[in-house]
Amino acid sequence: MDRGRFTEPLKLRGVKIANRVWMSPMCQYSAGQDGVPTNWHRVHYGSRAVGGAGMIMVESTAIGPRHRTTPHDLGIWSTEQVEGHRTLAAQIKELGSVAAIQLNSAGRKSSHRQPWVQSGQNSAVPVQDGGWVPLAPSPRAFGRLTAPEEMTASDIDHVVNAFAAATVNAHEAGYDVVEIHAAHGYLLHQFLSPVSNARQDGHGGSLENRMRLPLRVAKAVRDAFPPEKPVLVRMTATDWIEGGITLDEAKVFAQRLGRLGIDLLDVTSGALAADAPPPNRQGLNLDSAESIKQVAGIAVAPVGQMADPDLLRNVFESSTVDAVIVGRALLRDPYYALRLAGGQRKEHWPSQYHRAL
Repeated sequence: MDRGRFTEPLKLRGVKIANRVWMSPMCQYSAGQDGVPTNWHRVHYGSRAVGGAGMIMVESTAIGPRHRTTPHDLGIWSTEQVEGHRTLAAQIKELGSVAAIQLNSAGRKSSHRQPWVQSGQNSAVPVQDGGWVPLAPSPRAFGRLTAPEEMTASDIDHVVNAFAAATVNAHEAGYDVVEIHAAHGYLLHQFLSPVSNARQDGHGGSLENRMRLPLRVAKAVRDAFPPEKPVLVRMTATDWIEGGITLDEAKVFAQRLGRLGIDLLDVTSGALAADAPPPNRQGLNLDSAESIKQVAGIAVAPVGQMADPDLLRNVFESSTVDAVIVGRALLRDPYYALRLAGGQRKEHWPSQYHRAL
């Protein structure tokens, strides 16, 4: 692997990230009903910080109670949650990584069970069992989950304000970077896609209308975060569904995000519908990320099926992307980034582990 480029820092605004392999925000579904980070989160993220990922992105964190995917999601809307995140962010930074957090509203993919309970994401939690009725652009259910309520103008304004408030809380908690989740079938993606958005008002129909809420959120988050700290957006390149978002539409959205001051696009695809999984191939979103960078003119990082070391070797040797975001490989191996950087070369590992090498 071109280890020189792997270990080359990347600076986004005033934040310097030590290398180009970052941890994807992979939900742990391990908070209590209060949404506060637990010992599990501190050990989980601390291990990956020790393991050499240049940036640790804390999992999709809800901007309010009704915006969670499960009753066990992390939140960042209360004082107690902010205090818990402050400890978590400080630990990540003390262990050598940049502390980032992904902010999300789940929309119609809300109020389901943990992945290892019953049918996981396809099992709704009824209201009488602690669940809730989701909010979405249109009353179209995701798979077998509870049918959502169509959002009113007031609901839409609330979402913008809740993202902005969560951003302020993320700064107060000590996070260096925030990411807006506008992909994987969650609320902002639901507004963007004609598959999930059947509205007849100013938030539905044309691409301009469908982008309206995601762009409002992007502006609100950028305005609420200090100017020296970067804001990222996870966006979809395609829905992999006929009639869904196309790469051409994604490019338009990317250009608009760039104009708002978004610093990097985290490029993914699919997951909008339960019966339309993305193709299973390594580097699935790499070409799309390169194409989006060319038109948007800002930094990009692909995510999704980026675990193959040979693929990453090629990325660092020849691709125009600025970083790669790794998910499941880092769930399997906390030290995946260190192994990429130098195998068992001692200079890449914490000195406490040298006698094992």
